[in-house]
Amino acid sequence: MTRRLPRRALLATPALLPLAARAQDWRPDRPITMVVAFAAGGGTDLAARTIARFMERDLGVSVVVLNRPGAGGEIGFTELARARPDGLTIGFINTPHIVTLPIERRTRFRLEDFSLIGNIVDDPGGIWVRADSDVRDFAQLLAAARARPGTIGYGTTGVGSDDHLAMLALERKSGASFLHVPFGGSAQVKQNLLSRAIPVAVMNVAEGVVEMRQGVLRPLAQMGASRWPVLPEVPTLRELGFDVVEGSMRGMAAPAGLPAPVLERLALSVRRTVEDPEFQAAALQQSLPLRFLAPADYLAELQALRANYQSIWDQHPWRE
Repeated sequence: MTRRLPRRALLATPALLPLAARAQDWRPDRPITMVVAFAAGGGTDLAARTIARFMERDLGVSVVVLNRPGAGGEIGFTELARARPDGLTIGFINTPHIVTLPIERRTRFRLEDFSLIGNIVDDPGGIWVRADSDVRDFAQLLAAARARPGTIGYGTTGVGSDDHLAMLALERKSGASFLHVPFGGSAQVKQNLLSRAIPVAVMNVAEGVVEMRQGVLRPLAQMGASRWPVLPEVPTLRELGFDVVEGSMRGMAAPAGLPAPVLERLALSVRRTVEDPEFQAAALQQSLPLRFLAPADYLAELQALRANYQSIWDQHPWRE
């Protein structure tokens, strides 16, 4: 189970309100670079480019997205961590990679190398099958996995991804055994599910909503702490008797050492973006589950996630 702090209302961000006036003291005088540690065209990249447009309006300068994919995010995260802490280089960070990569191997960054600006998206995991699958619900899938241990393949975005870690937790709690089939991204997972190369896909709920609406995919369960309003009919694993809460948080960070007025101004810009009705409409169109966390709350949540993943790694290393 991934332990999480109590959810705060999207727009209830009192920690930032007293800082709004002082945050106006810093104004960028040159374009801002936003580092994205994943390839162009993916879910993180699309969200980043949408957010960049709104931050440009608020900050009054261009925000240029720079894709630095590779090594599960390590290349981009490292570039962000090593940039000058002047507010002109910011970037997207994703869970679990931002905290699990340093657990799995020696990396050139750690959580302490970042100034956290704010979390924006919290996309719960989901278990998906084709719409025409003979598996009609989660109970039937679990029964099949118990009857034929290690034979039912499920696709994920890679070893150590939130999808993979969620299924490992489910296996431990249910006694069922599946066959992990890792891919390089959610697009490949969906392609292999639709071509019948794999019978099950485990990916974030936002990554399957479009295909669900097209009538080609069907969700069996979601992994949020509660049901996502966009999929109110889909039960959580908790409701089904398995205390597994997992997903991918996507937020903004800068290099460690960012001056307080700069951090406050960037955090204010992110908050204003998330509160903007036009941005909320764009996020809904992209099926992005929004969850804003101010810098201190964001840091506390990531520290709790890191402690939880470290405990899991110490008992059940997920390296394959």
